Amino acid sequence: MIFYTAIALGVLVFIHELGHFLAAKATGMRVDRFSLGFPPRAFGKKIGETDYCISWLPLGGYVKIAGMIDESFDTDFLHRSPEPWEFRAKPIWARMLVISAGVIMNVILAVCIFWGINYTHGRLIEKTTEVGYVVTGSPAAQAGFQAGDKILSVNNETVTHWDEIQTFIYIDNFGKDLTIDVDRHGEHKQVFIPRTLLPDNSPQPLGIVEAHTVVMISDVEPGKPADKMGLRPGDILVSMNGVNIANDSDVIKTVRANAGTPISVSWKRGDQMLSGTATPSDSGRVGIRLGNYYVGPRDTLHYSFFQAFYAGFRNAYQSTVMFYKSIGQVIVGKASLKDNVGGPIAIAQIATKSAESGLTSFLSFMALLSMSLAILNILPFPVLDGGHLVMLVYEKVLGREIPPKVKLGIQKAGFIILLAFMAFVIYNDISRF
Repeated sequence: MIFYTAIALGVLVFIHELGHFLAAKATGMRVDRFSLGFPPRAFGKKIGETDYCISWLPLGGYVKIAGMIDESFDTDFLHRSPEPWEFRAKPIWARMLVISAGVIMNVILAVCIFWGINYTHGRLIEKTTEVGYVVTGSPAAQAGFQAGDKILSVNNETVTHWDEIQTFIYIDNFGKDLTIDVDRHGEHKQVFIPRTLLPDNSPQPLGIVEAHTVVMISDVEPGKPADKMGLRPGDILVSMNGVNIANDSDVIKTVRANAGTPISVSWKRGDQMLSGTATPSDSGRVGIRLGNYYVGPRDTLHYSFFQAFYAGFRNAYQSTVMFYKSIGQVIVGKASLKDNVGGPIAIAQIATKSAESGLTSFLSFMALLSMSLAILNILPFPVLDGGHLVMLVYEKVLGREIPPKVKLGIQKAGFIILLAFMAFVIYNDISRF
């Protein structure tokens, strides 16, 4: 977990700070320090005029540019006249370019990753619109969805495969009520779902799973009941206590309901049917990681070199839209901040799970995380790049510089708030771990 997290965050922070570094060098500014992590400095090496180092606070990184009030809170330069190589001596366009370069680099990285994935792997299309399972008690169940329903359209947008259904429900119509037309045994039905019913913190907020989906074991913990029974990664769960398994939530409910009590399990390994008995722990666990896997008809949409770039750009755009819509839902009170904010532990869990699913999955996660880092940094908040940009715009519009003491106070206040927010998200992560 630490290894995968270090790779993901380390690369993204490095790319971000490299953007600031290269832009500063290109505009003739002197860079005093290139740091991964916030002060105090831990260790490093000075090469030329720049100190390349690792710092103790793992909240990101920073590039210390001569003549700029930043995360280092250095103000010694204020007691002398501006030098030609200093940030404060450069025109406003150069300063804005340097401030924006980190975000630009993160966006470029995300687009390039998506571009590469689309070009080399194409896009897998699940060629079904049929609902195979409806989660008990879910918004879909409450609205009247039934297994076997074939979805025809979402808010009057015709759908031809499951990927379009996901896009229309969770991206294009995010925050909106849903009117879904279905074919139920040859009869046209319309299902209405108010957006207020959809929990934003659920992996399947609507509560429908496509047909041709099986529950597959992705990992088995050594020495746990599932391992002793003989389950292995790649096995498909068929039934528990004689009841057919249609969804991973069925497994979780059955195991938890039988904590400390033996349960019979049937599973499929290739063409072979196997069975056994396991006793869940008192906390209702058997030591497996599982998920719903689509095994039905599919197609691969192949892209040309330039088509893949457009698709990659669209992927980055969609992740941006989803991010801002999620923030909007929190601001207006339709979503909980606690349920929609993840910190280092959440990132570590997702990084590990995506890495275990393969290189493509891990790179996709890195691309999404890179976009998130870019969007967060451009927010108009002190300490972040967006906060610096706001101050530059303010100075440009009013034609006068913000007093250094005021800038320093804003930076310090923002840093304290950022630390408090990080403490909150870490505590939030631990409470959900």
